[in-house]
Amino acid sequence: MGLLSLPPVALLAAAAWFGRLVRPGGDDWCFLPLVGDGGLSAIVEKFYFVDNGRIANAVLVWSYARFGVAGQQWFGLFSGVLVLALLCAFIATVLPRTGMRVPRGVPFLVASIVTVLFLLGSPNTYKTFYWPAASVSHTLPPVLACAAAIPVLRATSRRSRLLAPLAVFVTGLVLGTLSEETSVVAVVVLGGALLVSGRVFPGARRRFLRFCCAAGITGTVIGSLILFTSPGAERRRERHHSVSALAPESLLASLRGFAHIVITCLTTWQYLGAVAAGVLLGLLARAPRGSLVPVKNQALCVTAGAGALLVSGYLCTFITYPVFGPAVATSTRLWNDYLLFYILFLVFAGALVARAWRHRVRRTGPSVAAGAAVYALVCLSLAVSLTTLETNMAVRAGKWDHQDSRLRGGAAAGARVLPYKRMPLSKMTEPFGADERVTWPAVCVAAYYGLEHVTRAAGRP
Repeated sequence: MGLLSLPPVALLAAAAWFGRLVRPGGDDWCFLPLVGDGGLSAIVEKFYFVDNGRIANAVLVWSYARFGVAGQQWFGLFSGVLVLALLCAFIATVLPRTGMRVPRGVPFLVASIVTVLFLLGSPNTYKTFYWPAASVSHTLPPVLACAAAIPVLRATSRRSRLLAPLAVFVTGLVLGTLSEETSVVAVVVLGGALLVSGRVFPGARRRFLRFCCAAGITGTVIGSLILFTSPGAERRRERHHSVSALAPESLLASLRGFAHIVITCLTTWQYLGAVAAGVLLGLLARAPRGSLVPVKNQALCVTAGAGALLVSGYLCTFITYPVFGPAVATSTRLWNDYLLFYILFLVFAGALVARAWRHRVRRTGPSVAAGAAVYALVCLSLAVSLTTLETNMAVRAGKWDHQDSRLRGGAAAGARVLPYKRMPLSKMTEPFGADERVTWPAVCVAAYYGLEHVTRAAGRP
């Protein structure tokens, strides 16, 4: 199993190395001068009172933006290690609680492929993994939500059983002020867990687990209310006329957008890697007699999981539609809030299929080989796409550095107005958008270089 873990780990290492090519773009142009001038208090104040109300989001943005361009380049390494570590701890905690015993390395094997699919399997890997502004809003939050389950599942002593609900509550509070979409997913999943708890949770721990679910929902709702009632969130609703979200045409448009997202996810064949990992898990796992969840409860878990995934996915699409409009179906970074849930669900489904298959065949070797082959093919496909992205990032980095030197030199020489050449990558927002309507980043670019304003340049930078 250690050998099978090497390809995804190598992919993550390569992706982290490519992070050196990251250069500012989109919202980064506004974050960098703001953090440089005012620090943490300035960015928290701007987020809460002006932008969107996300206090925790502001703190995370400050944590990397305070280091300037270097912070953006190192973000991929730190976030990749963090996601892998938390998912590995989560999966290693969940498996024993289901009564399954697995060979050493299997939890890491599953966690590594889940991490790779989540970070690198997106249709827009750059915004999912490399762009910190999107990652702290939509990629890291669902991983933090998973991590909140670790102290709950590991709670055995009296002290840990007291601290676990507190940890879940605090995590929910943070998520509520960090990401509206992940908050929706968390509340739906925890609410669904409460609904099926009578048939799924073990009797001895049922009351404790229900209390933890309630604590998580309470914390998330309180955090969401803090965000929703903030001046920044109010300004954002005014800018995007969010009152129209409840109109019938908006509801139907959100449904069409979510249908497009579902079809895209179902037809993205790389996610078969999650199923393959689940198959390997199910074939290699051993469980003491009588420790498995009854088949009827397994079916209930699958039904509840699928239902929670569809409900939370649609609600996330619904609440983002007023801001993004029809682009909600193509802004793939918005999917991450429930995409991790989808990948973990595929692993669970693959494990259940493998467990059922084991009882029908004598030899599992061919099945293990087939699962490993799919696993390897997915890793190879992601490696090719990552190499292509690295080439595009290198081209943009060279152009960005050249233009950065020119703008800094011009500003130092006393120029007040200089031309700026657009360098779009992976649908990143750039000053002077292709439709000539995206002008706000130009103001931030001018502030970053100490200019009065910048104009759109023609030709090469």
